[in-house]
Order: sequence, then structure tokens, then C-alpha cells
Amino acid sequence: MDRPMLSRSALIVDDERDIRELVGLALSRMGLRVERAADLAEARAQLALHDFDLCITDMRLPDGNGLALIEHITAQHPRTAVAMMTAYGNVEAAVAALKAGAFDFVTKPVDLGVLRQLVSHALNQQLQRRAAEAAVPKLVGDSPAVCALRERIAKVARSAAPVFIGGEPGSGKAQVAHLIHAASPRRDGPFVAVDCSALPADRIEAELFGQRAVPGVAAEADGLFQAAQGGSLFLDAVAELPIPVQAKLQQVLDRQAVQPLGGGAELPIDVRLLSASHHALARRVEEGRFRHDLYYRLHVLDVAVPPLRERREDLEALIEAALARRGGEPPRLADEALAALRGYAFPGNVRELESLLERAAALAEGPLIEAADLALPNAGHGPGPGREADPSDSGESDPPLPAMATALARARAAGALPQALEQVERQTILRALEAHRWNRTRTASALGITFRALRYKLKKLGIE
Repeated sequence: MDRPMLSRSALIVDDERDIRELVGLALSRMGLRVERAADLAEARAQLALHDFDLCITDMRLPDGNGLALIEHITAQHPRTAVAMMTAYGNVEAAVAALKAGAFDFVTKPVDLGVLRQLVSHALNQQLQRRAAEAAVPKLVGDSPAVCALRERIAKVARSAAPVFIGGEPGSGKAQVAHLIHAASPRRDGPFVAVDCSALPADRIEAELFGQRAVPGVAAEADGLFQAAQGGSLFLDAVAELPIPVQAKLQQVLDRQAVQPLGGGAELPIDVRLLSASHHALARRVEEGRFRHDLYYRLHVLDVAVPPLRERREDLEALIEAALARRGGEPPRLADEALAALRGYAFPGNVRELESLLERAAALAEGPLIEAADLALPNAGHGPGPGREADPSDSGESDPPLPAMATALARARAAGALPQALEQVERQTILRALEAHRWNRTRTASALGITFRALRYKLKKLGIE
């Protein structure tokens, strides 16, 4: 929510009292709360006491340089926008201020109209940035695995190099990509995300690189690289790209330019590439299913997202956050329901937890979610603390083999084996679809069948 202007604050730093009063009066009339400082030491003391939305500082101060203050604010108070006041015509000082982290500068003698415009622009940009930050879901939890992940995100965010994000299905790779963008110098640029496995095979190149007028195409269209200009492009499920598209992506990264489908001049791009896959790309390279040169281009920096079983200390915080997102008065978990979740392996990770809670909240009779509302698969199945999960694990949760064999034996004795097999198949497919958020391409890959086979089974079993 936007704060009222009266709650916004500014710090004016100048050794000339008349300038401090003139600028302070102009900002006060705009509705800002204003504090003043005559030198570098006093300015730092004010910053330690108050949170300011804006700081306007002179270049020359009695005990130091305004550039030192800009660098201090950029490093220690990143939410404070800072502008420099310089003597008229001092271009070198203005450039130095911008390089140090200032968002703009104003020349002396101060033009109050220009000053008001500068301040309004700075505060509006700040509101937009805070709104964008609020829209990015935060990492929930304080387990050692999540704390290490936060540190890794902060480190890779500072760079402009490509980042590969690895992790099991449902662990939160897309969220990590968004957080890297939000913490990077490109945070004010666009964040464009695409699921490569969901792109139509005959449209992948046009979607990524754009197209120019060719016979049979009604109009030109920009690709995702052009849409992400000045920001970040996130390619999820990058391992699913066909080899020919991988070759063209490699060329784009080498040349920092895209060649739209249909010809025309190459278009320069300024895009940071983030990519992710639940497959081990090195294994795909060995299998000849992923280009080794592209692998090294994508894998300059890497982030590993931990599965839920490695951060079980965060379970209650994740549950609370998921239920709070429903809005209104969030439902509560009965003790038996919480115990059931604590004992469950979550092969589908955080995504499965959120899906289970969404379904349970919808099925619960009142504000209390009971264990029965969770409808958990039989306890004990799936990757637990003592079991390593395959990186390409589908995330579905089948009944334990002994229980399945008993059920099938009973069905055989009753002459109902076909129906029992169909029911088991139906439950397995439904769980896999739910674990992959009903993405049919991913579900088919996880189940080890073709997309066409999955489509046939969905029709046969009446699954919409």
C-alpha cells in the first residue's frame, strides 16, 4: 500500500544553511518530513537514527566528499534514494555521483521546479520498486538449508552471468529465479518466465527469438528475448528444448543478439539468462540429449534448491504461509493433521504441500482441517530422510507395494481385477498430474510414457 506523502521523509545535507533551508522548505511544502545535516558526520548520525526515503547531498562537505555519503547510503541504506547537488557545469562530478549510486543530480543554483520534479520521480520509482518487491514471494523458513540458499541467491544476484537452478520438481526453482532477478541490478527491468516443456514444438523458435513476416504468417512478433530486454529471462525446464533450438540458443548467448525467424538483421539483446531443470544436465550431456557447449554457457553460476525433506524444520512456517495466502480468516490444522504432515515424505516437495493444503481447506467442514481432510497417501512412501531421490523423480505417490498387491489379490478373487488395475492407474496419474500442476508434458515425462499415451489414458479414464 502506498504511504501517504506526510509519512515520507528526506535528508538534506549541505554546509550552507541557506541551501538547507531553501531545499528543506520546498520539500516540506510537498508534504515530506525533512531533516537537515551540515556535514558528513551529522548525515551519518541522522541515517543511523531514521529511515529516509530520500537524501539530497552537496558534493563538497567540510569533513569529506558527498560521494562518500552516496557510497555509504548505497551500501548501508539501499532503500534510500540519493541525489547529488553539484555546481553548474560540473559534469565530471555528476557522472561520478551516478557511478557511485546516485539516481540523479541537480545543479546549483537550485531550480525549485526541477527539484520538485526530481523528488516526485524518485518517490514514484521507489513506490513501484517496493510494490514489485512485495509481489515476489519470499523464501519461508529459517532452516540451515534455506539460510544457505538465501546467501547463495544474494551472491549470484550481484553478477550478470547466466545462472542454472537445479532442484527436484516442486522445490521452488521458479521462485528462486524471481528472487535472483528481484535482488539484481536488473530488478527494475522485466522478468519474463517461460516453461520450455509447454512451448508447442512448431513454435519454440518463434516464441523465443521472434519472427519476421514470412508466407503464411499474418504479422511480425517479438520473441521472449526481446520482451526481457534490460531484465531477466527465465527458461524453466530448459532440458526439454530440442537440440536444434539448443544450438540457436547457444549462438544467441555467444553473440548477444537474436536472429528472428524469417530473416532480417540480428537484434542486439541485453538480457540476463536464468534457467532451471529437475534433470541433471550433466547426465543429459552424457546421453547426447543436451549440447555440452550450451551446458557450460548456462552453468556459469549455479543454485541448488533443497527438497522439503532437507528443510523439515520449515514445515510449520510453510503451512502457516500457505494457509494465510487464502485470504480472510485462515483455517487451522488439527493436531492429528499436523502430525500426519510431519510424518509424510512429500515427494512433490513444497508444491505438493501447498496443493494438499488447498484441497484440504476446500474439503474441510469448518475452520479446522482434520487429518482425514488431507487425504494423504499411505504413510512411509516416497523419499524420506534416509532415501536419496532421483533428480528426475516424478513427484507422484503410489500406494506401497504390499498394500497394492493385497488389494489386487482381493480384486482378482472377486473377479474385478481389470477395474482394480484401472483404479490404481487412475490414482497414479491423478497424483502425478497434481504434483506437476496439471502440466501434461511434465506428467508424461515423469510417468515414463509419451504425451500421446498420456492423452489416451486421460480420455480412457475420463480425467478432465
